[in-house]
Amino acid sequence: MNKKHITIHQYREAFKRKQLKEAFEKASDIRKFEIELYWKRTSYFWTLISVAFAGYFAVIGSLKEPYQFLCSWIIASIGFVFTISWLFANRGSKHWLENWENHIDLLEDKITGPLYKTVFVRSGYDDFFEKHITGPKALSVSKINQWVAVFVSITWFLMLVFSGVLTWEQLSKYHVNIFVYIVYVSMPILIVLFICFIFRKSNTHMEDHHPYAVKRETTILPDSELSD
Repeated sequence: MNKKHITIHQYREAFKRKQLKEAFEKASDIRKFEIELYWKRTSYFWTLISVAFAGYFAVIGSLKEPYQFLCSWIIASIGFVFTISWLFANRGSKHWLENWENHIDLLEDKITGPLYKTVFVRSGYDDFFEKHITGPKALSVSKINQWVAVFVSITWFLMLVFSGVLTWEQLSKYHVNIFVYIVYVSMPILIVLFICFIFRKSNTHMEDHHPYAVKRETTILPDSELSD
């Protein structure tokens, strides 16, 4: 990928004096929009993951049927994929949020002064509990979310292994169709392929864009043609 690096001088030269304020306001608005999207995506994935958890434990707690653990194996696979997707969606959101925060850092000096870059930190704490439990701390909410996603991913993986072992033991007791074994074997293969696609095919296109444009024309037919 051919990246075109620019210096701080080239960056500031790209914005004319009249454009600085508008660029700063747009960067601030887009940053707010990215934060809103971040939490909307988090709610979206948590809904899917919660449904998967509920389905998994409902199947595990049901009466033993020939395909009970196979169903839990499939649900655990889906939950694992959802959680891995959530983790990488968090990283993608973090990238674009930092992008607009960097724009604000560079643009604000001549608009508001170094307001966003200036951080005040409490100078002292009264006791141990205030310092380590109730007092403020410069923690990243997005990083905490990502660690939660890692923990949930590990949980799903252990549930996946658990269901996989039980599924194999259960299927070995019954004479089942070969298709059932194909489903059983194909799930881990699909998971590995999906994760590979996330790693290799989910990066934002950072090279130069060369789209083509299509202009659509709209007209109103004259009365003479309508009468025909």
